[in-house]
Amino acid sequence: MLFHVLNRGNDGRTIFEDDGDYEAFLRLFGETQQVAPMRLLAYCLMPNHWHLLLWPEHDADLSVFLQRLTTTHVRRWHLHHGSVGRGHLYQGTYKSFPVQEDEHFYTVCRYIERNALRANLVRRAEQWRWGSLAHALREQRLEKTAELSKWPVPRPRNWVQLVNEVQTEAELEALRTCVLRGRPWGSEDWQRRAAKQLGLEFTFRPRGRPRKR
Repeated sequence: MLFHVLNRGNDGRTIFEDDGDYEAFLRLFGETQQVAPMRLLAYCLMPNHWHLLLWPEHDADLSVFLQRLTTTHVRRWHLHHGSVGRGHLYQGTYKSFPVQEDEHFYTVCRYIERNALRANLVRRAEQWRWGSLAHALREQRLEKTAELSKWPVPRPRNWVQLVNEVQTEAELEALRTCVLRGRPWGSEDWQRRAAKQLGLEFTFRPRGRPRKR
């Protein structure tokens, strides 16, 4: 099963202050893939957060990989910035939600790879150096960097054009709900099956206390 994963800097803290920070994270990701294999399908590193679309082979792989990645990243980040013991880097545990391997996969990939464009950091999505769209297009890559895996569905020939097209507000709102609640993203039937399989039925219940009769 595929998973969209997100984490943010604590209280909006900047995680990636310069090119060196971005490069260090991608190299660490590649290092972690060597000891805890993980298929990476899409990513976008932003100044104060990151998005990953991961495809673990076994049930426990996701948590093992992310714990190793984030724990090592926090330690190295504080050592590099001389801030050991000066507070948390991340706001807390990462957020994730499962993704169906069909057209819903394309929607999440576009959501991830459009991040810098949506934030007006670039004029076109492929211009953002720290995302999988640029990663897949450029010929020369960082040494020992994160490795992208083959998608579970065919990559459209006009993929770059599709990523640069605006997503609807309804689509963005639905995806943001999945991020906040950990709700599966897919067709209605698939959502229910995935929620039952992963114990995520609560993500479809209304928030707050139930009304008193």
